[in-house]
Amino acid sequence: MITNSFYFNLASGDEIEQYAKKVKDEYQSGKIGYYHLPDTSKTLIDDIKKYEATISDIKNIVLVGIGGSSLGVKAIKSMLGEKKRKLYFLDNVDANTFNLVCNNIKFNQTIFIISSKSGTTIETITLLKCILNKFNPSDLSKNFIIITDTDTPLERFAIKNNIKFYNMPKNVGGRFSVLSAIGIVPLGLCGYDINLLLDGAKACQDMYIHNKNNEIIAKAYHYATHRKADINVLFSYSDRLKDFNDWYVQLWAESLGKKHEYKRIGRTPIGLIGSTDQHSFLQLIMDGVKDKTVTFIKIENSDNIKIPNISLDELEATDFVNNLNLNELLNAQCNATKMALVQEGLSVDTITIKHLNEYSTGYLIYYYELLTSATGIILDINTYDQPGVEIGKRILKTIIKARD
Repeated sequence: MITNSFYFNLASGDEIEQYAKKVKDEYQSGKIGYYHLPDTSKTLIDDIKKYEATISDIKNIVLVGIGGSSLGVKAIKSMLGEKKRKLYFLDNVDANTFNLVCNNIKFNQTIFIISSKSGTTIETITLLKCILNKFNPSDLSKNFIIITDTDTPLERFAIKNNIKFYNMPKNVGGRFSVLSAIGIVPLGLCGYDINLLLDGAKACQDMYIHNKNNEIIAKAYHYATHRKADINVLFSYSDRLKDFNDWYVQLWAESLGKKHEYKRIGRTPIGLIGSTDQHSFLQLIMDGVKDKTVTFIKIENSDNIKIPNISLDELEATDFVNNLNLNELLNAQCNATKMALVQEGLSVDTITIKHLNEYSTGYLIYYYELLTSATGIILDINTYDQPGVEIGKRILKTIIKARD
């Protein structure tokens, strides 16, 4: 299970109840689809299992997508490790990465999942063209799957070429989509327990929406109203959480960085890995401007290596950690860093994961999605659009066409 402990005062009272009601109203309206994915995505499981049983000769899954179509899936893979099939990612138009992936696989042992909500994402469709050019398949129905919204150009391409396709709900935005077909299909085909993943998300939904636990609302209120909470740091004490940090950065930045009534609003996300970043960014947090809140994530039970009881000449000062497990040392470093920041008067909280598995991963994903929604509601912005990103896309098209 997951617990959250706070080293700052959580707000309470009528105002928190008011915002909790707004979150509940948004959930009940059905307009924002990610809230309901723990239930609606269950309908995909049987079909994925049936399809998975037909591809015994497949050894690799390559997910072709960018942003919300890949970051969440990549995070879950890193958190849980490799399963039945190898999962690769093509999520940038970088020739070196394209060659590294495609030269490491055999086409007839691979399924390429082409994932684009709009069906016209320039990077994703460009990579699809490069894959077709490299492998020159005569039949696209055998080694490709399409994931997109209903009635997009990409869906029509799938139908014309007899490619299996899955739709994601139109009311689910890309960065909130990892528990939709976007994530459930590739993870299911690779052997992850997607049923348990959705159960974990459902448990989080029950805790904070149905059981009237307002802890997330109070935490969001602190982030949205605290005058020294402009920068939100996620300090994750496990290398397995590095890609989760990247997913959090997209979720937080793209959701909360908005213009509103001539004001620019935002909370800047930063993802750090402990103990590595204790030797770099921590100095800025400790002695720099106090405009940051910090959330620590640590894993209580993990694979372990015992530190041998060896004393080295001239290095005896390091012997105090002998006989600890590496994970015990890592978590002790987390606790020490946390208390140092508390002494500096920063807002700090700790998320403790007892076991990192599909259930706790689903819970953590939903926790951060819900925290983002609550913060956006309190900031009074549209959490689910991204107009700044769309402007860049239009400029790109103009630049490319001007070269013709």
